[in-house]
Amino acid sequence: MTQTYANPAPLGLMGFGMTTILLNIHNAGFFPISSMILAMGLLYGGFAQIIAGIMEFKKGNTFGLTAFVSYGTFWLTLVALILLPKLGLADPTPKAYMGCYLLLWGVFSVFMFVGTLKGSRVLQFVFASVVVLFFLLAARDFTGLEVLGTLAGWEGMVCGASAIYLAMAEVLQEQFGRQILPM
Repeated sequence: MTQTYANPAPLGLMGFGMTTILLNIHNAGFFPISSMILAMGLLYGGFAQIIAGIMEFKKGNTFGLTAFVSYGTFWLTLVALILLPKLGLADPTPKAYMGCYLLLWGVFSVFMFVGTLKGSRVLQFVFASVVVLFFLLAARDFTGLEVLGTLAGWEGMVCGASAIYLAMAEVLQEQFGRQILPM
């Protein structure tokens, strides 16, 4: 008897996409960081993506495992970087050092993008746009130019929306047995 597993990718993509949009609404300058963004980062962006990654492991998908567990832990570390100083448990991270953190995530994302070149165009777009997002945010923190953060916010909303689109395209394809949204 063959064990069949559900596709965990839409869960991970939704966790990434929705959380990315919400954080980047902040980056674009519309709202301050709030408990809503932190809760989404912790629970949906963080834990849900890690669960999706573990499920990708069960399917034998190294790319999915690496992507979802890594970006899930990105959200957990980002929330920790925000909360630890507020709780008096650590000093705030200097902007330039935060730039290093974001730059490293950008470099990681470049390699993950290369892994998408055998995948769908939408998957390629999701990863290409996250590369641009991390590099824009790193450049903002290195230079202090807030306009780069605002630009990153708008670009990040597009990135998050593309992940949501791909998630729903995969869900609908499975539900209807054929492609509903082009990928």
